[in-house]
Amino acid sequence: MQNIREKVSNAASTGKAHVDIYKAKAEEKAEKAAAMTEEEKELAHQRRKAKEAKAKMEMHQAKAIHAAEKLRAKQSHLYGPNLAAGTDDHHHLGQNELPPAATTHGHIHQPVGLTADPMIGIAIPTYPLGGTPIPPAYNKHL
Repeated sequence: MQNIREKVSNAASTGKAHVDIYKAKAEEKAEKAAAMTEEEKELAHQRRKAKEAKAKMEMHQAKAIHAAEKLRAKQSHLYGPNLAAGTDDHHHLGQNELPPAATTHGHIHQPVGLTADPMIGIAIPTYPLGGTPIPPAYNKHL
């Protein structure tokens, strides 16, 4: 779906660039017709080239934005829609802090070590000692 959306957006941007280039050529012809000297004709030609370059630059910027939107949509399932879009209002990542999905690789890690149980006041292990290990939440590679 995102591929189609990107292609349609790119086609619209390209069409707009072609229209802008056509307008620049028409304006150049009008300016050249009104020009009295060779220098004025050269200025009209340079204006047309500048307008064409601006139209092409805007087209490439739009294509880059479309590619970024496509990539953001693809990555939203990894980091959640808010983190991928950069609009997470509840958690702001620090400079070197990774999103939660990136640090846990998509599943929950069991803490390793000892913690004190507040009810009985002794240290108990926080990982399974034996028997059946706790299965990961989901592993699509198995």
